[in-house]
Amino acid sequence: MIFGILASNNDVKKLLRELDVMHSVIAQLAPEEEVVIHEFASLCLANMSAEYTSKVQIFEHGGLEPLIRLLSSPDPDVKKNSIECIYNLVQDFQCRATLHELNAIPPILDLLKSEYPIIQLLALKTLGVVTYDKESRTMLRENQGVDQLIKILETKEWNDLHVETLSVVANCLEDMDTMVLIQQTGGLKKLLSFAENSTIPDIQKNAAKAISKAASDSENRKLFHEQEVEKCLVALLGSESDGTKIAASQAISAMSENAGSKEFFNNQGIPQLIQLLKSDNEEVREAAALALANLTTCNPANANAAAEADGIEPLINILSSKRDGAVANAATVLTNMAMQEPLRVNIQSHDIMHALIGPLHSANTVVQSKAALTVAATACDAEARTELRNAGGLEPLVELLRSKNDEVRKNASWAVMVCANEELMAVELCKLGALDILEEINLSVSRKNKFSEAAHNKLLNNHLSLKYSQTGYLSSSNIISDGFYDYGRINPGTKLPPLKDLAFQEPSDLRAILLVNSKSSEVSPPASMEDKSSDVGYGRSISSSSSLRRASKEKTNAAFGSPTEEKSEPASGRNTALGKGTAKEKASRKGRGKKEEEKVKEEEEVLAVPKLPGEGNYDKEWYPPADSDFCVYVYEVTKSILPITNIKEQIEVLAKYVAEKMGGKIPKEKLHDFGWELHISELKYQLKSNVVPIGQIKKGTFYHRALLFKALADKIGIGCSLVRGEYGRAWNEVKLMNESRKGAIGGLPPPEVYIVDLMFHPGGLMKLRSRDADLYRFL
Repeated sequence: MIFGILASNNDVKKLLRELDVMHSVIAQLAPEEEVVIHEFASLCLANMSAEYTSKVQIFEHGGLEPLIRLLSSPDPDVKKNSIECIYNLVQDFQCRATLHELNAIPPILDLLKSEYPIIQLLALKTLGVVTYDKESRTMLRENQGVDQLIKILETKEWNDLHVETLSVVANCLEDMDTMVLIQQTGGLKKLLSFAENSTIPDIQKNAAKAISKAASDSENRKLFHEQEVEKCLVALLGSESDGTKIAASQAISAMSENAGSKEFFNNQGIPQLIQLLKSDNEEVREAAALALANLTTCNPANANAAAEADGIEPLINILSSKRDGAVANAATVLTNMAMQEPLRVNIQSHDIMHALIGPLHSANTVVQSKAALTVAATACDAEARTELRNAGGLEPLVELLRSKNDEVRKNASWAVMVCANEELMAVELCKLGALDILEEINLSVSRKNKFSEAAHNKLLNNHLSLKYSQTGYLSSSNIISDGFYDYGRINPGTKLPPLKDLAFQEPSDLRAILLVNSKSSEVSPPASMEDKSSDVGYGRSISSSSSLRRASKEKTNAAFGSPTEEKSEPASGRNTALGKGTAKEKASRKGRGKKEEEKVKEEEEVLAVPKLPGEGNYDKEWYPPADSDFCVYVYEVTKSILPITNIKEQIEVLAKYVAEKMGGKIPKEKLHDFGWELHISELKYQLKSNVVPIGQIKKGTFYHRALLFKALADKIGIGCSLVRGEYGRAWNEVKLMNESRKGAIGGLPPPEVYIVDLMFHPGGLMKLRSRDADLYRFL
């Protein structure tokens, strides 16, 4: 008795643990001991079991079995102390498992019939914990425990037990057989009655929890919908209790699987849930966001209703929440909204891209997945993608491609595919390693998915310079745009240097980088610097290349104004000897030494002149060098070849045009005397860079001509591919219909593939039958 009473004191508990009296106390629970001994021994254990260390000692000394036996004691104090101790012990999973083995459910159910409310309450609390386990729920059902629980709910005099009873019922509803039994005994209607009519928050909360669990079954949802449970749940959202609001939101989430319920909440429910998103309680916000996520999924009307209720701003605010569930749910709602363009524009106006940076960096895979999906849904236009890039969102997005989680990897691939819809973004993503990661993923049978393959193709198709360097092939749908450059073949995994870096490099013996650019330069130097900077390579700075560009612009404008005038006049800054006849070149050869010395001296004077702000600075805004000759080519082919109605004739005329601009027809036997290498070297030296605009090349071999043909064909809408071969070879393939078979029975035959001859017989077309044999003969 002394020990039993003193054990309620914390210092005494500590001393008793140190004295290791637990075994002696448990021994006093033996059947042969007096009832009074049982009472105070069980009291001592009940007080001691409030602390975790004592729980372990009681369990290890076998105290659970005698305590269960004492539940059947005739003395109510023994029952009360024993069930209280058991309640404390079953908070631990291991004790709950042992309780099931000891067949403890029947004696605990018997305590529900006790005339003492405290014993009934402790028994219900214990059942509320043990019924988390499926085995205990099964045992409760088999021992008619459901009937007893329903009877308590039907007894108004036991309203002090209704909260805990509803908690046990809610757990039992997770078991399908138990749910059917509760439905048959009228338990579901009783739940609705408690939810609607009770004024006690805890009863409302537990009733809503039970509805939520019961609504996991479609038949129950149908029954609840017929009973108009939606009105009840909407009313509970207005409760002053946060617990009730959470439970009601969770019940709405479950009921949203029913189409009728989903429609009901469109007008009543969604506005209230939006208000809960502004709650100070994080759990309330998470539950409301979950309900909205389920209501707006595959339901544009509900998504629109959420937006009309001013839900976008609070949803974006939740993206910075510390609760992962709340962030994931909010991202889901925003994704559902963004399926409609007007709502997507509204979301973008709320700075969604900055708000997504945090979730993209999350360590939680669900948050990562939902955030990546939101990026895919909202980054559908160039402005949004630019905001994402400026906010630093591309780096974490690319990192998500490395995730070991399938869903994260899939959604990140989807987002990358959407972001790679334009060349600038595709280049940036490739710089960050997205292409390399996707290549690695697609090599794995288990890790690749349709989106990773699509993202890889999208990146290449919007970064054609890299695609051509890696694959050596551009299809007719790969349209070459300004800024395209042919760096040459690179091995898989090798980075393609940016054009700006290549332009700033000194000329070398490496292969020239071919640039396609029909845009005029946006930057012009001061007039006083114009002449002196003409011989300085455009790779150094914007201003040092400006003379060449300004001359290019003047020439382009002149050509566009009067296309019949001479087009072969070289731009300022180019060695004029390259554009003149051989005789003049020989005549000027004698004085070349002196001129070279003067030229070097002139360059030194230019370099000695103090530079203007921004001159020669790599970090300043940079533009690819203009190519006036190519601009003229585009103008001429647009005017003369585009109007031709026959595709074959267009191809033939364009081929002859390209050959003419690149040195004309070259007989096979004189190919080695063509001397294009020297011409390219002179251009590189003159431009002080390895980057050579395609229009400035007047002596071009296979791969120069093929690139020019493809670039011009794309400008006027002639479909052709560009194929890189071995040993400096490249060619164009076109598809043409066989004229003789147009009227064939059975529909149109497939088009035939031809190779365009740009060297030996410009304009000639060779049908491609057996690729290897024909290419060998062609080359």
